[in-house]
Amino acid sequence: MAVFDLPVLTKAERRRATKFREFLLDEGFTMMQLSVYIRFTGGKEQALAITNRIGKKVPKNGKVDVLFFTDKQYQNIFSFRGRRDEPKPERPDQLTLF
Repeated sequence: MAVFDLPVLTKAERRRATKFREFLLDEGFTMMQLSVYIRFTGGKEQALAITNRIGKKVPKNGKVDVLFFTDKQYQNIFSFRGRRDEPKPERPDQLTLF
């Protein structure tokens, strides 16, 4: 999970923030919220390689945290979506992300 806070006060900063979000999508991440993206990997080595690529793409003055969860830990996340009855997002099939 990549969680970030990027400056967006100027046009150039907004452009860099958009490019960073597009980079995450190109890397196979899915947006949970505007500044929260997730991706499943086949193991810790692959997750660390992706984390290194993220670190190289962080915009100037940006703050990015990468969190690691096991499948079991992810299954125990509680998601609330206002008052609407929406199903919890299901764990995507790993094969569809590669």
